[in-house]
Amino acid sequence: MEHDGRPLAADEFDGRHRHPPGVASVHVRAVVTWVAIFPLVLLGMSLLGLVAADWPVPVRALALTAVVVPTAVYVVVPTLLLGFLRLQRRIHRARRPGSTSQRTEAP
Repeated sequence: MEHDGRPLAADEFDGRHRHPPGVASVHVRAVVTWVAIFPLVLLGMSLLGLVAADWPVPVRALALTAVVVPTAVYVVVPTLLLGFLRLQRRIHRARRPGSTSQRTEAP
């Protein structure tokens, strides 16, 4: 999609177009990716420090990213995004007029 000749980011809209429902914005995906990557890198660095302390830094970085990137991309990020979207839907349903969580019983 473009607006005024400029490509739109995944979460931008020009008044006529929005990102599809059920798709997290680019900002949410960035935060979720960071939340996934940071603990994986921390754990990986700790474990590599035990077995590969004398390896050259580029080799340690290669070994670390060879494990962390696929784990994050194929397992952790999709799981976190699915959880986020489920939570978002639950909150949206709870705020909808007439939802069971907002109904009040007559006295």
